[in-house]
Amino acid sequence: MTFLRFVSVMPESGFTVRAVLSDGTIRKLDLEGLLVGPVFEAIRTDPQRFAEVFVDPVSHTLAWPGGVDLDPEVLLGTPIASAG
Repeated sequence: MTFLRFVSVMPESGFTVRAVLSDGTIRKLDLEGLLVGPVFEAIRTDPQRFAEVFVDPVSHTLAWPGGVDLDPEVLLGTPIASAG
């Protein structure tokens, strides 16, 4: 069984990112509903902090500086963002 991993990520408008998975698919994800709790407060309230999103090279999930990340299984179940 091959597990999907995040390969790259690019922030877009609002709380949306465009992510490339290890199978080559591209997913546009709206992360707003996942950024809850005190650990995500700076990311939620500062667009520049949100834009620092990257793919962690060890866990292969979306992360931000300071050790903040999102569970990849939760991310893979996130609905694709609407196009408009």
